[in-house]
Formats: sequence, C-alpha cells, structure tokens
Amino acid sequence: VTEERSDLEDLHLYATPREQRFRTFASLEFEGQLYMTPYDFIQAVTSDEPKRAKKRRSLSKQELNQILMETPPVWKGSSKLFRNLNDKGVISYTEYLFLLCILTKPHAGFRIAFNMFDTDGNEMVDKKEFLVLQEIFRKKNEKRERKGDEEKRAMLHLQLYGYHPSTSSVLKTEGDDLVPRSYWDTLRRSTSQALFSDLAERADDFASSLSDTTLLVHFFGKKGKAELNFEDFYRFMDNLQTEVLEIEFLSYSNGMSTISEEDFAHVLLRYTNVENTSSYLENLRTIPEEKGITFDEFRSFFQFLNNLEDFAIAMQMYNFASRSIGQDEFKRAVYVATGLKLSPHLVNTVFKIFDVDRDDQLSYKEFLGIMKDRLNRGFRGYKPIQRYTTFKSCVRKELYSR
Repeated sequence: VTEERSDLEDLHLYATPREQRFRTFASLEFEGQLYMTPYDFIQAVTSDEPKRAKKRRSLSKQELNQILMETPPVWKGSSKLFRNLNDKGVISYTEYLFLLCILTKPHAGFRIAFNMFDTDGNEMVDKKEFLVLQEIFRKKNEKRERKGDEEKRAMLHLQLYGYHPSTSSVLKTEGDDLVPRSYWDTLRRSTSQALFSDLAERADDFASSLSDTTLLVHFFGKKGKAELNFEDFYRFMDNLQTEVLEIEFLSYSNGMSTISEEDFAHVLLRYTNVENTSSYLENLRTIPEEKGITFDEFRSFFQFLNNLEDFAIAMQMYNFASRSIGQDEFKRAVYVATGLKLSPHLVNTVFKIFDVDRDDQLSYKEFLGIMKDRLNRGFRGYKPIQRYTTFKSCVRKELYSR
C-alpha cells in the first residue's frame, strides 16, 4: 500500500499546475478517476490548502448513484448550490477547468459561452454538445503535459479523465503555434471547429466511457435527456460567481455587512505576485474615516475585473492622449468599458491602494498587471490569507454594530 501511495504521489511531478491543484483538493475516487466534491471546488478557489486532511474516499457505484439521485435540477439552482451540496457531489477535472473559466468571464460573455456549446444553433444545449467540452479541454491539456515517464503520464491521465489517451477521440489541430493562451480561448476556437470535424459525431464514443457527474445531472437530468436553455445557463454562471465572492467576503466580514478597506486590499493582493504588501496597505491609512466595503461594492469590483481587457483598452485611450488617470477618469473608463458604476468610496479605496506615488493619480500599468494576476486566481502563485486587522478597524466595526 505504501509503495502504491508513493507511486501516486510521484505523479504530482508530471502534472501541470492546474492538474496539481485539482489533485491536491480532490477527495473522491471512482474506478480510478479522481473527483472533487462541491466543497473541494470551493476550497480550491478560496483557500491555499485543503482544510481537511487529505484522505481520498473511494466511491462504490451505489454511493455514486445515490449522490447523483440527490442532485437538484438546474431550475432549483441558487447562489448557495455548492455550499448546500457540500460533499454530496462529484466534479471531474474537465468540469473543474470549465468552472474556473466561468469565474473570470463577464456577464456579456455568458451568451458567447452558451452559443459555443450550442453547436447546432437550436438555442438549446444537450448533453452530447456539452460533452464535447471533455475532449476540447483534454486535448488542450495534452499540449501542456510535462514530458517524462510515459507510464506515469498514462496513470495521471487515467486519474484525471477516467481513460487512457489511446482510447479517446482526437481533436484536429494544426500545430502548437496555434494553441491559444487560455482554456476559454481554446473553448471558443475548438467548439466552432467541432462544427466541421467528426468530434461532435464521436461524442457518443467517449461519453460511453465516462461516468455521470453532478453537473451533468444538474444540467441534463437524471436520464440525460433534458436540454439546457440560455436563461438557466446564465443563472448558473451568475450564481457560481456570486457564491464564490460571498464566501470570500464572509471569510473577512465576521457576520457584519462590511469588510474593512484593509481587508479588501488583502483580498485584492492575495493571488498576485506582490511580495511586500506593506506599501500598498500604508496608503490606506491616509483615508480619514473608515467606512468599510459592502458586499455590493465588493461584487461590483470583481465584476469589473472580469471586464479587465475592455477596461485596459479604455486606459490606453487616456495614455495615447497623455492624460493622467484621476478618480473621475477611472470611473468613466470603468463605466464605458463595463457599464458598471463603482461607488465613489470604492474608487477612492482602490486609488489609495494603487497610488504608489501618492499624487492622487492611478499607477494604472501596475494596477493592470497586479489585477491580471488576481483575475487568474490560483495559477500565478498563492498568497496566504492574512487574518490580522488593525485595532482601529476592529474598534470601528464594533461601534458600527451597536
């Protein structure tokens, strides 16, 4: 048993960062394939390490069927779906990648995502169309696989996908130079490719070797015959984004309606390459009165981050015009690029954090670089959650609660 465990741990050396993250948090195994529970997924995107001891549970067919039988239909979804399911659910590796894509997409991109799945254009997505995702992400992952022991790579492939590479269908590609930078780009390009390839036609072949999951049952019913419309798909994506943000917010708010400006800064800088946060936090101490950041402000800022590329274009326009970026310019650029109106207090807080020169102007290039790291949560390095809050902040919270 010890030797077998050692072999499995050795596989980590052959895994990509995303594969390593998935394997670290996945707590279930069924017929050789690893799965996350909904609780595992939430932990993987909000925590640095699993809060529970890593001890994978092997599911029987009966146990898996019981879990799937208790999965609610998509019309019963909510922003507490993953928390309510907790350990009663199974999420595959490719679904993990899909869920990560959702967390970083603007609402305007939800329709694009739906249309990418809807390969026959009938305004509905069926299970077969959705399963094309499995092959697209698997093929993308093969482009990034680390070279090494073929036997170990085959074992890792079995853990992540439930079958060996030789038994899977192949997505047509034209060379490594065309591999896009993100899984979202891969999905966008490859689903259109599926329209004129044999990938969609062969979906039944690889689907027969896969077990049903919580997402598949949630979207397409226990018999797999239901179809997913855009309204339900949009609601699922919006709920997932909201749920993850709620969990992050609540981890700092301690049951109150706001988090401190300093805690907000910690959240922003957590998944970035910023090593020394003290200079950013020091600027916040010049705010005359701490008001706190509400959840609505918190959510609106992260919805803005999901539109960061459009915002960067607006910033370039100011740069070309040699105009400085003050708070009014920042708010206007956010609104033009995203349609979101950020509160004056939230904008002032962001400026205090990123005004490294203390000239009341945004160091926007640094801001964009750091926020791109934050947007790619979990894959450009982890920053531990810092639980300290200033004494002043604690006192004010206590006073406001009375």
